[in-house]
Amino acid sequence: MNWQTRVTELLNIRYPIIQGGLAYLAYSELAAAVSNAGGLGQITAMSLSSPELLRQEIQKIRKLTDKPFGVNFAIGQQNRPFSEFLEVAIDEGVPVISMTGGNPAPILERLAGTSIKKLVLVAARRQAIKAEKLGADAVMVVGQEGGGHLGKDDIGTIVLIPQVADSVSIPVIASGGIGDGRGLMAALSLGAEGIEMGTRFIAVKECIHAHEIYKQALIEGQETDTVVIKRSIGAPARAIASRWTDKILEIEKNNGGYEELKNFISGAANKRYIYDGAVEDGFAWAGQVMGLIKDVPSAGELIQRIVQEAEVIRTKWGQ
Repeated sequence: MNWQTRVTELLNIRYPIIQGGLAYLAYSELAAAVSNAGGLGQITAMSLSSPELLRQEIQKIRKLTDKPFGVNFAIGQQNRPFSEFLEVAIDEGVPVISMTGGNPAPILERLAGTSIKKLVLVAARRQAIKAEKLGADAVMVVGQEGGGHLGKDDIGTIVLIPQVADSVSIPVIASGGIGDGRGLMAALSLGAEGIEMGTRFIAVKECIHAHEIYKQALIEGQETDTVVIKRSIGAPARAIASRWTDKILEIEKNNGGYEELKNFISGAANKRYIYDGAVEDGFAWAGQVMGLIKDVPSAGELIQRIVQEAEVIRTKWGQ
């Protein structure tokens, strides 16, 4: 079947499926596997310790795939300057740059006039409208079901996507709670022209940096096994429920500020869980879609499964 949408045309990909930025996890092996399977894989820039390491990852992915890929910039959530990393991505001529968190204006301004496609993750209609005005080529819209950092308004994907689709003229990519062909078709029916998946792409073979304990937690967990932390400091984010997140929520309940929270919500605490499997000594991001994850296929197998499931639905609909 033909899966061409404005998203596939914009990004020059076969299927309208994008792998999320995935802090500390989205590197060349995973990104290349997704791109080779017809989607858009992404490398996470700001999880790398230096611009030179980003250059190495970009050069590495080009040895693993001749397909388009993206570089994700998680701005605003890490107190690190991103300008040198951005210059590396521009110098290397990456096909796509996506932005999550913070104000995308400086990156969009720098990319103006280049051939690089610009994607902005938003969690509200007003943010999508602003992103379009600033020059985004498409918006990725995450509902409150998603993993990692979310919007403050607690709007679900099924309500948020049509609101945004009705408010902007650029393509909309749905994110949050999507993990199979049913999710893809639901997103398209709501007015999106593609999907972005984060949590589901952690539980694949090529996500080699994710500890097996982390992947197993995604398989065994239910949609009720996540909690939203960091709400008290204005940065709500969804993680796997654990004793560690219980500590975070207790601090927040008792009106503890950032200074009390910082060691519990740090990148180091995140990496202890996702890299080392230290469940009692850190935390891991995950969306409610973990309730739909039952196995750890290859990225290619996952994408083919999603497409086949969606094609069955399209056939039933008579398209």
